[in-house]
Amino acid sequence: MTIGSLGYIGFSVKDPEAWGAFATGVLGLMPGEAVGGAQRFRLDDLAWRIAVEPGEADDLAYVGFEVAGATELEAVRARLTGAGVVVGNGDPDLLKERGVLGLVSCLDPDGLKVEIYYGPTVRTETPFVSPAAAGGFVTGEQGLGHVVLSTKDVAAARTFYQDVLGFRLSDIIHMQPAPQFGFDMEFYHCNPRHHTLALIPVPMPKRLHHFMIQVPTLDGVGFALERAEAAGTPITATLGKHTNDHMISFYARTPANFEVEFGYGALDVDDATWRVARHDKPSSWGHKRAAH
Repeated sequence: MTIGSLGYIGFSVKDPEAWGAFATGVLGLMPGEAVGGAQRFRLDDLAWRIAVEPGEADDLAYVGFEVAGATELEAVRARLTGAGVVVGNGDPDLLKERGVLGLVSCLDPDGLKVEIYYGPTVRTETPFVSPAAAGGFVTGEQGLGHVVLSTKDVAAARTFYQDVLGFRLSDIIHMQPAPQFGFDMEFYHCNPRHHTLALIPVPMPKRLHHFMIQVPTLDGVGFALERAEAAGTPITATLGKHTNDHMISFYARTPANFEVEFGYGALDVDDATWRVARHDKPSSWGHKRAAH
């Protein structure tokens, strides 16, 4: 597998100020350096992990997947071009804006901008200090967390992410939201994190259903839940434990109306021993969805 992790994500939001207050006050992200009109937020020693720029979409604008170096980047470029994907080279202005050493970009089958890069900027001279989440976040080789995307054509998305970019299937959950309607949600990994990417094979108003960030202690989840409730943040799913990755988490609605999962304690995947499985329920307990 060439993709190492989900390195960064960028959002286009109508109310960047509200999103910034949510990111720091509820999620506990550290403000980073603003670049090109985008607010940036840190989860660790990297200069940034999440960017928020003004826009009308209130949705995910781009994702950045990190590879180890120039050789790995060229290997991904070759696989993309070999699969007939139009690949753009990172121009110097984009490289400077992202703060990386090398980058190629393309669109996934649903039109999401995907950037593959190496050499992110590290700010160890300015240690990460969260304004709220005292224990920090689980990142490192596992990247910033995961994203769950809606796709109009799951076969095309599967080919792009699995066959071309090298993600591996972790498991599937059969979702049955109504007696007459069900679908298989697919979960993919590229490192020990149980899933960096999940695909929902149903067209939705937004391409992003939710993104997830993980903390190293259960107390970290509890404190975040209390911060969210104190701020009046809508809790879209109560505290619960997932069947497949065993994460204990809650879901909240961000000011851009997509969701964030805040969790602890997920399983790690060891590719030497991991076996793909299916599940019939997303959660062992909890995660009660709020009434619409």
